[in-house]
Amino acid sequence: MESVKKRLTEFSLEAHDLYLNSSVPYLDGSPEPLLYFRDWIAPNKPVIIRNACSHWPALNRWTPEYLREKVGSKVISVAVTPNGYADAVSGDRFVMPEERKMTFSAVLDVIQGKVQQRGVLYVQKQCSNLLDELPELTDDLEPHVPWMSTALGKLPDAVNFWLGEASAVTSSVYQPAVYHQTDDGDFKVVDQSDSEKVPWIPLDPLDPDLDRYPQYVRARPISCSVKAGEMLYLPSLWFHHVQQSHGCIAVNFWYDMEYDIKYNYYQLLDTLSEVTGSS
Repeated sequence: MESVKKRLTEFSLEAHDLYLNSSVPYLDGSPEPLLYFRDWIAPNKPVIIRNACSHWPALNRWTPEYLREKVGSKVISVAVTPNGYADAVSGDRFVMPEERKMTFSAVLDVIQGKVQQRGVLYVQKQCSNLLDELPELTDDLEPHVPWMSTALGKLPDAVNFWLGEASAVTSSVYQPAVYHQTDDGDFKVVDQSDSEKVPWIPLDPLDPDLDRYPQYVRARPISCSVKAGEMLYLPSLWFHHVQQSHGCIAVNFWYDMEYDIKYNYYQLLDTLSEVTGSS
């Protein structure tokens, strides 16, 4: 068993030495689909594409004033948490946010500081909420990423709209639970006893507990910043942790992964790591 653990450690180091970058590379402008597939999709590596969506009207139109006029009265789904961590591990629970229905203008009031309230708001529903809840905004951007759709041979499964402030963050088996804000403004965690337990990564990369997860000292996280007009290609099977530097909006196009040999290898490694205690 020790020899297997040793080989798993070497496997990780070898991957970094052979093909993984120490930082996220950049491309200037929309790439040619075949080259993009060869250089980034096939090797499963992240990349930031500059000026990939700088032609979208949304970059200039989506001001608070425009959004209030266009969709201010629309009722949307909003995640509410005490600390900004939605769908995250807290203690021995996997806690989901309280989901609240609010008008778009009411959300902007809180994010802009015009209205004070306890808790952190985050528009982060990952079920094509842009198309379902805010279709009035779809004329301000392309319905998909043309070169990505061509490279993958399919259209995105979902197009999601994200709106959050700097406190909003998106990040073993855990009892599922949900935050519930009480009348006095405090939050309590309510277990969902009728739900199945949820496998999740309990480690916070911003403050890792190395006593509990000593193997994380071997990890080599890659950090990057995505600016207005840029796109980040985040490949399948990459664990990720996202936070905003300030209040901002993002759109993501979700192309479902292919359950091919990469997924088989990932499952094998995950199982071996669990059996040997190397995770």
